[in-house]
Amino acid sequence: MFTGEYRHTLDDKGRLAVPSRFRAQLDGGAVVSRWIDGCLAIHTRSGWDELSEKIAALPITDAPSRLFGRSIFAGATESDLDRQGRMLLPAYLREAIGLDADAIVVGARDHAEIWAPATWAEYRRAMDDPEAFAQAIQGLGI
Repeated sequence: MFTGEYRHTLDDKGRLAVPSRFRAQLDGGAVVSRWIDGCLAIHTRSGWDELSEKIAALPITDAPSRLFGRSIFAGATESDLDRQGRMLLPAYLREAIGLDADAIVVGARDHAEIWAPATWAEYRRAMDDPEAFAQAIQGLGI
């Protein structure tokens, strides 16, 4: 399970140090993709396979299904951790979310997310508003 919030820097080559708590889960490699809410997602290989199967089961006649599949698969790349626990984030993915020298890596249960710090700060402000948070989770059965 991916949990926690971590601030990391990218080096000049676009490599991101993956939080040490996440590295064992990614030993078999990872897939990094564009994700919902203006961030990137880091999936385990098995998690990516499960997501791929779910997307494959969506009706191809449904425009939102095609949009989601294209967005996820076109904006994805396989990645392995190097000896220092870093993964290379291609320029097109960094540019897609406005990622520069710093990144926020967030655990999201079955995957991790990579956020540009300013975007994450804005998202956090919305989550930290108790009334807005209560409205957002209303009806989830929690």
